[in-house]
Amino acid sequence: MNLIHKSVVVTGGAGFIGSHLVDRLIDEKPSNLVIIDDFSLGKERNLSSAKTKYSNLKIYEQDATKMRRMEDILRNESADVVFNLAIEPLPRSLVDPKSSYDTNIELTSVICELARKEFFGTLVHFSSSEAYGSAENIPMMENHPLKPTTPYGASKIASDHLVMSYVQTFGIDASIVRPFNAYGPRQNEGTYAGVIPLTIGRILQKKSPIVYGDGLQTRDYTYVTDLADAAVRICEEEETRGKVLNIASGREATIKDLVTKIAELMKSEKPIVYEEARPGDVRRFFGSNLVARALIGYKPKIDLEQGLRLTVRWYSDHFGPEKVRVSRAEN
Repeated sequence: MNLIHKSVVVTGGAGFIGSHLVDRLIDEKPSNLVIIDDFSLGKERNLSSAKTKYSNLKIYEQDATKMRRMEDILRNESADVVFNLAIEPLPRSLVDPKSSYDTNIELTSVICELARKEFFGTLVHFSSSEAYGSAENIPMMENHPLKPTTPYGASKIASDHLVMSYVQTFGIDASIVRPFNAYGPRQNEGTYAGVIPLTIGRILQKKSPIVYGDGLQTRDYTYVTDLADAAVRICEEEETRGKVLNIASGREATIKDLVTKIAELMKSEKPIVYEEARPGDVRRFFGSNLVARALIGYKPKIDLEQGLRLTVRWYSDHFGPEKVRVSRAEN
């Protein structure tokens, strides 16, 4: 598939990953590019680059669980492809698990039904490495046991199974992207911040960085532009249909080492503060990208140190000490 002259829709397109995907999609010269986002997490500022580069960008402020309204949008936009990134984030599932789980399932159910009813042709659905839970064998391949530790992870498994059931039963054209720990510019710095913007924000405010638990839990970090590029390639490669593809760096880093590295880059001398471990925190992530390498030629371009430098620079330029809101957040 070539996305040139296609009508492309991105749900959750004003969010962290979604907005970078929109930027990457512009390079493919689609005839129509549409964002659907309720702006509960997404931000207008994330789209400033896209609006400049793509003058006809269309933005619908819309809850993607509303079937009738979604039907109207996709019909009016003559959608060919949908990238589905709309989501309730992991930290929200720890404070309101039922609502978060139900919403994530409904978001996927609506998109699958729209695909079944042929409101669009191809679905690229975003999953999460949280579906695996902690590593039982490494590196974690797509056939790794699915044992989530949070309601969010459970909702991602259920959503993935739902997509695959529609592939098998109704023949929808769909692929699943399973990212490991995306990071980079525009990652939410507020209530549901990840460990990287949380740490940068605290250091900008001259505060000590925080680590939850002993800091020896590991993650496999993928720079967001590498993930966006992989998603486009997955869409374009028909051999990915009906498959799940990990997008991972293939390297693991401890949270303690990650926070220490950020502190070094920012020349912070404040000691790390250790707080109680978060409920359901995954102990180890270390992903395999062999399938993505074989099917789409995936190879990360940005290593962790370079990515952290780019990310620190972006947050420092866009916020500064007075503007960063510090919160308890996701590792």
